[in-house]
Amino acid sequence: MGNHSDGSPQHGSAVATAGQTEQAFADPGLPPHRLRLADTDPKAAKRAERQVTALFIISVIGTIVFLVAYFAIDLGHDSDIATIRLQNLLLGLGTAFAMLGIGTGIVHWAKALMPDHEVSEARHGIRSDEDREAAVKIVDDIIEETGIKRRPLIRNTLIGAMLVAPLPALAVFGDLGPRPDDKLRHTMWAPDANGKKVRLARDPDGTPIKAADVTIGSAFHVIPEGLNELHEGKLNEKAKAVVLLMRLNPADLNISPGRESWSYNGIVAYSKICTHVGCPVALYEQQTHHLLCPCHQSTFDLTNECAVIFGPASRPLPQLPIEVDAEGYLVASSDFQEPVGPSYWEREYS
Repeated sequence: MGNHSDGSPQHGSAVATAGQTEQAFADPGLPPHRLRLADTDPKAAKRAERQVTALFIISVIGTIVFLVAYFAIDLGHDSDIATIRLQNLLLGLGTAFAMLGIGTGIVHWAKALMPDHEVSEARHGIRSDEDREAAVKIVDDIIEETGIKRRPLIRNTLIGAMLVAPLPALAVFGDLGPRPDDKLRHTMWAPDANGKKVRLARDPDGTPIKAADVTIGSAFHVIPEGLNELHEGKLNEKAKAVVLLMRLNPADLNISPGRESWSYNGIVAYSKICTHVGCPVALYEQQTHHLLCPCHQSTFDLTNECAVIFGPASRPLPQLPIEVDAEGYLVASSDFQEPVGPSYWEREYS
């Protein structure tokens, strides 16, 4: 066979062969522990404690700035852009200092004052009462090592920062207002106390629309006539009452029983508010007769009473019943027959 002692696979040291003994390596263990300045110098430890306390106080101040900006700066209908920018600036700075203060303080506390010894131990399951008592002792040891009992200034400022930190979130969520209940069921499209019906008007100029103005394939963004004259609550009323008006070939419409009088010669009107999360449905595909919500791509089939054919929306767009008055103008014969806007779990459907 020949001599292969010159580095061949059978005799060379580059490849391990079966039967060879693997070389064992000694466990190097943990590296030597390096003491920090706060471990050896009481003044440095006290200085680090003051720094952590200051960071927690900064967090509290940031939360207070947020709350003051949120409640003290009144944004009315006549607020100028400078006031809005000031509030946004203070809200952002308040949130940043509130979160960064408490987060940086905890990190600095852990790095400068808490024990940093590395520990290696075998993992084992907790099965006996002795093991459970040992686990409780470990938790107690951790609490003791943090020094939270020996450092009341850090403990108290941390508790204070953690108590006030959620307040901005609570303020924002609370300002979302009460549940809609039946508020989304009533809009400006309802006839007045004398039975006068509301005309459909162009958005945004408020010009009434005649049926003759609506040609096949056209689409109008519509608001109730008189909306622009409101002095208070205009935006809230518009958010509920905006409508898309379109005209199709009447033969293309699949009308459910009971809705025969809700349209006029192929002219139909539907709520513009998507039933997913309330985004404005603003895109009309003339060839396919589809309405598209640009936020999450919910798609509604106009020929089938705006039934959902794609996307996350769970129900069709509410239809506004319309007719023509004696002067040829389009009017709403009644309010929507169901609440407009997004769906939610406590909502009742008609």
